[in-house]
Amino acid sequence: MSDPDWTTLVSVEQLREALGDAVHPPAADAAPALRLLDARAVLTDPAAGAAAWAASHLPGAAHADLDRDLSDHSLAGQGRHPLPAAADFARRVGGWGIGPQHQVVVYDAGDGSMAAARAWWLLKLLGHRRVAVLDGGLAAWRAAGLAETADPAVPAPLPPYPSAGFDRARIVDATEVLARLGQAPGWLLDARGGERFRGEVEPIDPVAGHVPGALNRPFALNLRDGRFRPAAELRAELEPLLYGRAPAEAVLMCGSGVTACHLLLAMEHAGLSGARVFAGSWSGWIADPSRPVATGA
Repeated sequence: MSDPDWTTLVSVEQLREALGDAVHPPAADAAPALRLLDARAVLTDPAAGAAAWAASHLPGAAHADLDRDLSDHSLAGQGRHPLPAAADFARRVGGWGIGPQHQVVVYDAGDGSMAAARAWWLLKLLGHRRVAVLDGGLAAWRAAGLAETADPAVPAPLPPYPSAGFDRARIVDATEVLARLGQAPGWLLDARGGERFRGEVEPIDPVAGHVPGALNRPFALNLRDGRFRPAAELRAELEPLLYGRAPAEAVLMCGSGVTACHLLLAMEHAGLSGARVFAGSWSGWIADPSRPVATGA
């Protein structure tokens, strides 16, 4: 087949065809088109993702760790998963053997929320266009009875990814959110579950509730049986939440800027391109106790 050009989602069938019968990554001098990233993560056990990758993963997949690679925990006041520095992430991407010429496919244990969509977004921020999330993740791969390996071999490392840095225009901070609080609803969508959004429970963060004026769109509504729903269905539900705004005027958030990326992926899949992510999200918002908090629906 010709080199793939996937930028949102890729099916198990498409990836299987692209991989062929390969069990080991191609030689470094073969300049293969495809690179795989295993981004499995468990919020309650930071070591679980790496352990799962070591036990079994797709052939040739490198491991992208949510806490080590996709976040910078040395930063304070920016939520539970602060963005890594662009230069640091560019070095990590090169270390995975990824360059501008490669098609990247990211997967996690299942639906893409933890944390394949986060890795997808960071690569987009760096300027990499051909990156997609495996729809259904490792669960769908296994359901199809396809090959896995415990072989740690991955593509040879490359120099840091050539980039001018993260596209800051795609990232929203708390200052912008605060300045927009008076706008009519439809500009801020929160991807957390309804009970957390309403402030009925809060199992992770020290304060319950949501940013005043936000609308709730739990990321799980974008899925059916662990895979993304058809684009037309998603568009029919997501577009009305914008209340006539262009998608580029929308800001997406969650608890710490991870599942917000899943909502962003759903919007891109639905043809509603250009929304931005509030990187600090709820955990970053409540880092300053002077910022207002709302509860209820």
